[in-house]
Amino acid sequence: MIFAPKASADSLTPVLQAIREVESRGDDGAVGDNGKAIGPYQIWRAYWQDAVEFDPSIGGVYEDCFDRAYAEKVVRAYMKRYAPKNATPEQIARIHNGGPSILKKKNSTKTKDVKAWNNTTAYWNKVKRQLK
Repeated sequence: MIFAPKASADSLTPVLQAIREVESRGDDGAVGDNGKAIGPYQIWRAYWQDAVEFDPSIGGVYEDCFDRAYAEKVVRAYMKRYAPKNATPEQIARIHNGGPSILKKKNSTKTKDVKAWNNTTAYWNKVKRQLK
């Protein structure tokens, strides 16, 4: 009998696990940012709306983000919408934390952009530690 090799996790899985650990320590019931972020990935309503608009097959309601599998679908759709093709773990982490336009702020000299980029640098460093 021939067995197919076990399917390897896609390249997004390790960074999603790291993000989940940084965001909530894996707590599916987590609520943060003064009630504005929910679930294991600490998803804000606008993030959820973007993802569902991009991939209506996700369906559901915002509160479904407390469900790990559902929340992961939301994050994957958001990344498919906003992350560059073949995005690095760093880019994925920064977009998750800083929004869809964060990568455009990397070389900006505007104080607001520099601050936003620096905030996602600290976040990326936390995610990077989880990836090791």
